[in-house]
Amino acid sequence: MQSNEARQRLDHCIVRLHPDLSRSYINRLIAAKHIFVNGQSVKAGHKLRPGDQITVHFPPVEPSELEPEAIDFESIFEDDHLLIINKPPGLVVHPAAGHRHGTLVNGLLHRFGNLPSLENSRPGIVHRLDKDTSGIMLVAKSDTALKNLADAFRNRAVSKTYYALLEHCPVKDSGSIVAPIGRHPVNRKKMAIVERGRHAISHYEVMASYVNGMCLVKVRIETGRTHQIRVHMASINTPIVGDLLYGGKKHILGGQHVERQMLHAHTLVFPHPVSGKTMNYFAELWSDFSQSLDYLDQLDSSHG
Repeated sequence: MQSNEARQRLDHCIVRLHPDLSRSYINRLIAAKHIFVNGQSVKAGHKLRPGDQITVHFPPVEPSELEPEAIDFESIFEDDHLLIINKPPGLVVHPAAGHRHGTLVNGLLHRFGNLPSLENSRPGIVHRLDKDTSGIMLVAKSDTALKNLADAFRNRAVSKTYYALLEHCPVKDSGSIVAPIGRHPVNRKKMAIVERGRHAISHYEVMASYVNGMCLVKVRIETGRTHQIRVHMASINTPIVGDLLYGGKKHILGGQHVERQMLHAHTLVFPHPVSGKTMNYFAELWSDFSQSLDYLDQLDSSHG
């Protein structure tokens, strides 16, 4: 155990070391005595000390009860180990409470039949996007790819760039937001900037500003915390258009209602999980996002 992990809770340390695993899954492993400190089973809140040895035993994956379903998603690239897709807005990535069917995972099982998994409900999944965030995602098709892609995300060897349409322009045309993110102390559906949250860094650059006050920004994130861009942009009073959870508003742009947060994962640069070759791929904006930008461009032209 590294010195910067000393006095940290066991469950928090495992989350940091294995960001591909959910906190609830890690707590289940601890409760089921699959995680040990110095050979002893301890509670999730156990405080670590310098020199502690942490051992994690992953139980055998039980047969999946997930049902294959025909789910539409756009493929960008595919080989024997890896699939890159452009996830549509409104598609949940993996089954969870309230979303047992109609997820990307159901669609992946329909297409491939079987995929490697770190968690039984998430075959092939090494990272995720929020339901209403569109854009580029990686899917692991082999055990080697699953492990190596998870390591790449954990070691920050993956460069992730997003586009976001904001309600207002930031004060500065570019900048960095370094603020820890954790669960909101009151609203458990939200994340928030909290003192003991997980380290999070977002870099933004204004790409276009519009006559109605909105602006388009490109955001590169060094970390991948839940709702990171949504929380960080809201923290500087520039919430994402349509993001009602974090201060965005409903709009009608070009005659269409904005039905979701205008956030799109655009580019991923990462090492191929087997060959090590640098992969650089992007996902085209979905029609609702591109049509909104077209309308804003026309609005600007009409006021020129």
